[in-house]
Amino acid sequence: MSSMRKRTIAVVACFLPILLTAANIRRAQAQAADASAPRVDSRMAHAAGTPPPESLHYRQVQQRLAQGWNTWDTNSVTTHVLLPAGLAIHIGLKHNTTVASDAFLQNTLIGRLTPGAEKVTPGPHSWDGSYTDLRIDWRGHSWRIQSAHDGSDLVLLATPLPSTPQAALPATLVFTVDFLWNRAGDVSKTADGILAHSPTGNIGVYCTCVSTSTDSQSAFLDIPIGGPYFAADLVQPIGISTGRRRSLAEVQAAIARQAQAYQQSIRAAGKNAPIVDAIETTLGWDTVYEPSHHRVISPVSRVWSVAWGGYVLFDWDTFFAATMAAIGDRDLAYADAMETLREATPEGFVPNYARALGWKSFDRSEPPVGAITVLGLYRKFHDRWFLQDAYPPLLRWNTWWAEHRSIQGYMAWGSNGDYKPRNLDDSSAGTRLGAILESGLDNSPMYDQSTYDPQTHLLEYADVGLMSMFIADCDALAQIADLLGKPQDAAMLRQRSAGYRAKLATLWSEPAGIFLNKDLRTGQFNTRLSPTNFYPILAHAATPQQAQTMIQRHLLNPDEFWGQWILPSIARNDAAFHDQNYWRGRIWGPMNYLVYLGLQNYDLPDVRRQFAQKSYDLFLKEWKQNGHVHENYNAILGTGDDVSNSDRFYHWGALLGYIQYLEQGGGQQ
Repeated sequence: MSSMRKRTIAVVACFLPILLTAANIRRAQAQAADASAPRVDSRMAHAAGTPPPESLHYRQVQQRLAQGWNTWDTNSVTTHVLLPAGLAIHIGLKHNTTVASDAFLQNTLIGRLTPGAEKVTPGPHSWDGSYTDLRIDWRGHSWRIQSAHDGSDLVLLATPLPSTPQAALPATLVFTVDFLWNRAGDVSKTADGILAHSPTGNIGVYCTCVSTSTDSQSAFLDIPIGGPYFAADLVQPIGISTGRRRSLAEVQAAIARQAQAYQQSIRAAGKNAPIVDAIETTLGWDTVYEPSHHRVISPVSRVWSVAWGGYVLFDWDTFFAATMAAIGDRDLAYADAMETLREATPEGFVPNYARALGWKSFDRSEPPVGAITVLGLYRKFHDRWFLQDAYPPLLRWNTWWAEHRSIQGYMAWGSNGDYKPRNLDDSSAGTRLGAILESGLDNSPMYDQSTYDPQTHLLEYADVGLMSMFIADCDALAQIADLLGKPQDAAMLRQRSAGYRAKLATLWSEPAGIFLNKDLRTGQFNTRLSPTNFYPILAHAATPQQAQTMIQRHLLNPDEFWGQWILPSIARNDAAFHDQNYWRGRIWGPMNYLVYLGLQNYDLPDVRRQFAQKSYDLFLKEWKQNGHVHENYNAILGTGDDVSNSDRFYHWGALLGYIQYLEQGGGQQ
């Protein structure tokens, strides 16, 4: 953090423990702002440009997604919203005491780490929100919230669970009804329930709850909410229903039907059932509606999105979400891929991050995994329109890499602070730190000794991982060009691939038995090893003999990468491994996934099988214990909860299970 400006901006309290760790240089853009930085008169990034027009096919994708009841609101997993109306039912809990210790839990998030925060144990969440289930523990109270669709209506069931409250009085559940995102509509309390009026019609909301006591004043709670609400002490199950009044038994029956339907759909996946359940649940809870662009997207987690003003899309993170969504929701897979591409900057590259109000990393990109993602989705679903929509931004991005990240014939990470517009609060733009952040491996020991050239805006560092991913991007994009009948583009892309493939070959070290990064200032190889040193197998750029050598000498070497928990982000015999701090030794789903894709290119069935099983075992450990899907995992302990800077519900952690899904034939058509 020493490279950061001394003055840091205020951040959302729930995110503070993460942002204050050294590992958070991954998102340095959210941190320091020079006191003398220029100010603007609007919160919007006006000069950022607008997304390209949507095709009719893609507009229909978003229209299909943004329908019905689901947990669409970024701010709380216990808020259920009806789209397109924007009608919301919020569920909060009032902690009651006889002294000065009352509190109100208005919004609920998975993995919040502030002192006294709620603990959420997520249960199943179907793609369309037809069934959801979670448990909440807070201030000694424990309760379960389930939801289900009953036709076009929503039913909610709140059930108290055995607990040891921190106060003598029962807690009070509060169900508030309103409209989100400034949508037209009004809500009124009636003798029978709550009635919502919107341009699309009226909807009644009903509760099985009864008055908390004979004292009529008990129906009025002094809590920070506006609009009509139901309130009931958490001493027995409570049912909420829309459309028509339902008894508690009717609500419970509707919940049971949808729970059974969900389990039947999971069992249909056969041996892949546990993985399908985990991925559907993870993306179900992480998918939200983003109102400023009228779109459904899957940001990495709600905790991250709240801190970034409503949403944040990271480049490779969201492409991987698209890949995983393809196991059960084609529209969501397309949406996550296309919305990542639609965030492209005026320079033509997909940014490292894109957040609410149009701000993004105008100086840098992130790993180029877009074309392999898009080609993979096409091979599964065969929708030509999707290739037609995705190809132009993918080609612009690919060309930008070749034109702006080449150095001495190699490729290097960079950050150009001269690009306009500029994110004024991002002090890493145009710096060495910004260039390292482009790699997505923010504090990796590989870059500890790298130097940055402010004239070229590049690290003077030939990067094996970047070159391999870019070659794979060129090859996938060439195949897309073939499918679209663009032979000249395909030939150009293959020529581009061949040029970098030849330069990558010069990074092979026979004595080391692996491809090595190279310091272009000194001309010396960097012998610090990361999983990115295996990425030439992703690009199919290693000969069979080279691949065999790398795997036997390094991948399967327990002193470096093999062991009970794989793959550490730096070799086990590296001095930085024991830091176990972010990319300094911890295990990351995307690294395992990209190496596994590379193993598929070679005849290594036993290695691939063991690799997939070990990845899956790591994922299952905390998934079974806590329902957590971690941003990263401890490579010694196999845990994620041991640190504060590993988000507890970060969707790319599920890639560790997705690898096993592929190994068991789940990705075959």
